[in-house]
Amino acid sequence: MAWSAASVALISSIPTKANASPISRFSPPTSPSLRSSFFGRRKPLLLQSMPASRSISSKSFIIKAACGELPLVGNTAPDFEAEAVFDQEFIKVKLSEYIGKKYVILFFYPLDFTFVCPTEITAFSDRYGEFEKLNTEVLGVSVDSVFSHLAWVQTDRKSGGLGDLNYPLISDVTKSISKSYGVLIPDQGIALRGLFIIDKEGVIQHSTINNLAIGRSVDETLRTLQALQYVQENPDEVCPAGWKPGERSMKPDPKLSKEYFAAI
Repeated sequence: MAWSAASVALISSIPTKANASPISRFSPPTSPSLRSSFFGRRKPLLLQSMPASRSISSKSFIIKAACGELPLVGNTAPDFEAEAVFDQEFIKVKLSEYIGKKYVILFFYPLDFTFVCPTEITAFSDRYGEFEKLNTEVLGVSVDSVFSHLAWVQTDRKSGGLGDLNYPLISDVTKSISKSYGVLIPDQGIALRGLFIIDKEGVIQHSTINNLAIGRSVDETLRTLQALQYVQENPDEVCPAGWKPGERSMKPDPKLSKEYFAAI
C-alpha cells in the first residue's frame, strides 16, 4: 500500500493559521519510510544498553505512540477545544459541552486524502442515525487543517472524497489532542486509529487502538456502546461475550451466574 501524494504533502505543509489557504498542490512521495508507514513500520529504534556497533534488526519495525500517562479506561476523558468542519462550515468543538448530555464516540485517523480513512469516516456518517438514537455524538479527529478537511468533504466519494458528513471533523494541527489520548506517533506526527467511547459523565468506558493499515468496525462500536448503556442502566448485570440488545445478560455472582450458563 503506498501513500497518496496528498498524504505526504500534508505531513510537511499543514496550514496552521486561520488565514492559510487550502492545499491545492502535492508533491509525490520520495521517502521509503513514508511509503511504508501504512504497514505500521518506522525506523528501527536504538537500545541504549546495546553497543554502538549493534542495532535492532531491520525486521523489528514498530509503531510507538507518545509516551506519558495514557487516558486509561475508567478515567476522565481529556477535555479539548478545537476548530472543526461541519456542514461545510468552520465551527468550534469543545468536548466538555457534551458532558451531562450525550455519549461521545471520539475516533482518530491518520490523514486526510488517504485510503482506509475515508472508508471509516463515511461508514460512521452513513450510520450516524443509529448513534443518534442512542443519544451519542460522533467526532472524527486528525492532524490536518480545517482547510484540508473542507477540501476533502467537498470532494465526491467516487473520487476518494467524503462528501457531506453527519458529524464534525476536528482539526488537531497542534497534535495536542492526539498526544493527550496517547495515540500520537511522534516521529511521524500523525495518530494511530484510536477510538474512545466516553459516557455522559465524561468518563472513558472503552478504547481500541488499531495500527495504521487496519480499519475499524462500526458494528462493533455500536455493539459496545449498547452494552455500555445497558450495564449503566442495569448496574446489577454484566454483558457476556458478543452480547447484543435483547440477548440474555449475566448476574456477576457465583451462584446467580449459573442461570446464564445453564441457559446457553
